[in-house]
Amino acid sequence: MGNNIDSKIEHEDAVLVGIITPQQNEEKSKEYLEELDFLAHTAGAKPVKHFLQKLPYANPKTFIGTGKLDEIKSYINANDIKLVIFDDELGPSQLRNLEKVLECKILDRSNLILDIFASRARTAHSKVQVELAQYQYLLPRLTRMWTHLERQKGGIGMRGPGETQIETDRRIIQQKIALLKEKLVQIDKQKAVQRGNRGAMVRVALVGYTNVGKSTIMNCLSKSEVFAENKLFATLDTTVRKVVIENLPFLLSDTVGFIRKLPHQLVESFKSTLDEVREADILLHVVDISHPNFEEQIEIVTSTLAEIEATDKPTVLVFNKVDAFTFDKKDEDDLTPVTRANHSLDDWKKTWMAKDSPTMFISATEKENFDSFRKLLYDTAKQIHAKRFPYNNYLY
Repeated sequence: MGNNIDSKIEHEDAVLVGIITPQQNEEKSKEYLEELDFLAHTAGAKPVKHFLQKLPYANPKTFIGTGKLDEIKSYINANDIKLVIFDDELGPSQLRNLEKVLECKILDRSNLILDIFASRARTAHSKVQVELAQYQYLLPRLTRMWTHLERQKGGIGMRGPGETQIETDRRIIQQKIALLKEKLVQIDKQKAVQRGNRGAMVRVALVGYTNVGKSTIMNCLSKSEVFAENKLFATLDTTVRKVVIENLPFLLSDTVGFIRKLPHQLVESFKSTLDEVREADILLHVVDISHPNFEEQIEIVTSTLAEIEATDKPTVLVFNKVDAFTFDKKDEDDLTPVTRANHSLDDWKKTWMAKDSPTMFISATEKENFDSFRKLLYDTAKQIHAKRFPYNNYLY
């Protein structure tokens, strides 16, 4: 399986579709579509048009209303578009109905994210995790996605009397899922041994929304070359490096970035990758302060950490990309109210961000404030190291 299901989409023109609901206002819906646009680009597609519709809730049959569906059909026919991507996970019947009407390939946000993960997986661990997540996503959608899977098992003698094609396909997929789960158990055991062999060194884990600069910070702190680029999910496999600040050694791990509406299949299958986070002594929660909705991204990361039971740790909020931070400067005689848009960096530093936990404002690419960041990390790690090795305190 791996990369061959709708994978490596190369410059396919695509249309993106989202909805505005009472739970998701127009501003948020537009931002979500922009993120979907970035996801599509990362997967290799070329979004050419965004469609948004205001609805009380998603249409259970076609996600959007019939009028908007006709509008999209006219557009894709006129422009020879073969791919339409929806910003929410679609149910099996919605997928079937949309394919019938639009007569083109339909992807939803979950399928797109799974596709990116499949193309980015490098190690046996992440490949098995992604493949498992893909099969779990596809299982309820067999009627549209799979045909003649029985050939993979040899066909003759493998089907019971009267068994339908879809029942055969479902049984084969379930067997594949069981096999992949067994593989993961074995890999997880090996990973646990590796983590155990690292001794009692202080462990620090970088966490954060995707594309906030975790890998760049990893490179700066460890002076190593970890793959980093301006794309979503550049890092899938956890990378661990030994870092020494002054005389204090510790282990630093870089982890997969979080994202809103992350497919639950991925959260489940990647929980073992996030063991590095669960077993860490310190979390460095990296935030892109130049992003217009960084506060929501913080909430998404915090809720995901709660889901994997990793919130009870010393956490340093690292606000990265201060070099890219911009705001609308407010004149002294301007009577318009102060809004989020005209908060300066100094204004932000005086808000909740500087009170709830240790915070640091840096630019990893420009090395701005990096010495202070290293000092804060050293002080935080030293406290844990001193408790763990009380007889070595003379080192400090």
